[in-house]
Amino acid sequence: MKIPSSILTLLVGIGITLVSLWYGQNHNLLPVAATEQAAEVDGLFDIMMTISFGLVLLVEGVLVVAAIKFRRRPDDNTDAAPIHGNIPLEIVWTAIPAVIVLGIGIYSFEIYNNMGGLDPMASGQHSMHAHGNMKGSAIAAPLIDGQDSPELTQIALGIGASPSQEGKAAAVNVDVTGLQFAWIFNYKETGINAGELHVPVGQEVQLNMSAQDVIHAFWIPQLRLKQDTIPGRITELRFTPNKLGTYPIVCAELCGSYHGAMRSQMIVDTPEDYQAWVAENLVASNPDLQKAVAINPTELSEGEFLAPYANEMGINSDVITQIDHHS
Repeated sequence: MKIPSSILTLLVGIGITLVSLWYGQNHNLLPVAATEQAAEVDGLFDIMMTISFGLVLLVEGVLVVAAIKFRRRPDDNTDAAPIHGNIPLEIVWTAIPAVIVLGIGIYSFEIYNNMGGLDPMASGQHSMHAHGNMKGSAIAAPLIDGQDSPELTQIALGIGASPSQEGKAAAVNVDVTGLQFAWIFNYKETGINAGELHVPVGQEVQLNMSAQDVIHAFWIPQLRLKQDTIPGRITELRFTPNKLGTYPIVCAELCGSYHGAMRSQMIVDTPEDYQAWVAENLVASNPDLQKAVAINPTELSEGEFLAPYANEMGINSDVITQIDHHS
């Protein structure tokens, strides 16, 4: 029995749709999602994979069917029938991709806003003057009559507070500096400087980022967040980690000869482990302790300087008294 072409087309369309929906939810192409914001990004990615996989099946399927059905038969040297185009078909295959691209664009913009995307025309204006003395910054302010020009402002870049957290300060604030070829993390509230990023799970974190020399790109794949760090400009990332673990931090912008080695890690701790890490690093960064550990010999008296060596040699006050008595 010959199946009508309309029914066959419908069945093929249903099959392509079901296969595409399954693949869009089971592609396993993304690493673990470690933030609340990552779920929305993954949802957008799944939709894009569903649509793109369906288009691949459709286009490649048409090519395969056309190559088989309309192949040249043996001993057939005649010309094919001339085709002058099909305007309705051309409108359809132009309109459908246009609608898809427009829909994905609107949806992605909505997700960007839900994540806290900073509106360059309306969101917080960061003062360049406040960062003008930052080491390595490339801000040049003109002088007027020997005085600094009026305070300059810059557009905020990156991901800020989500709508539900608007106006609220993040639980953890970290200044991030990118330089060839390392990441430096400064916890201003505690004075801790570290080469790796420690954050508590379930608490909002804000990264205020800048670059010392050239443009770098701060990227943690598990966060689904990537943001350029720019000399002389502050960029921002704000997120809430929701999975314990250690995640790689890489530079995703070619920044020099050792760009590939510009790596660090983000460690998501429990609140208790995070507080323990802070306490441990506060002790290590205590200036009094540093002074006690790294003693300057020029500040010691002769007795204080020789005391450790005397103990090693077994010399004490009784020995000195005996030597003095025999002398």
